Amino acid sequence: MVSAEDHRAHPYVDIAHRAALLYSFATLLIAVFVELSAWPAWVNLTAAMVAVFFFLAATVSYITHGLLRDTTNQFERRTRGTAVSMTMLIVGEIGGFGVVFAGFIAGQLG
Repeated sequence: MVSAEDHRAHPYVDIAHRAALLYSFATLLIAVFVELSAWPAWVNLTAAMVAVFFFLAATVSYITHGLLRDTTNQFERRTRGTAVSMTMLIVGEIGGFGVVFAGFIAGQLG
């Protein structure tokens, strides 16, 4: 920011910072749902690890784009890998939380 003409961080540096804050809060919420889940510990641990892995992967990709200053829109030059990684991200984050949330619901109803 000091060396930039407009004294602003690269857009992906801002995105990485915001994502890290949001994902840290989401991880805390997942931890609470894991604690209250009726599923076995290995199911909860696996589901939570999948979600947190994709939180980390997304944040690292934002940091990488910020450091490289290679784009302001990672979807501008999409490849087949982009679609696959985004699909995996969506399924991993929503699926991981969905498993833990289903365990929470089962725990509350049972």
